[in-house]
Amino acid sequence: MHKKVHLPEKICPVCNRPFKWRKKWERNWEHVLYCSEKCRKNK
Repeated sequence: MHKKVHLPEKICPVCNRPFKWRKKWERNWEHVLYCSEKCRKNK
């Protein structure tokens, strides 16, 4: 089993918190800007 320590990370412009890469964002990681739906709706 591998550890998830080397995943890419971004900063959410709304809450200013870091968030890491997720499998569901694999195809469009470069377009992901917000850490959650809540932040996306509260731009």
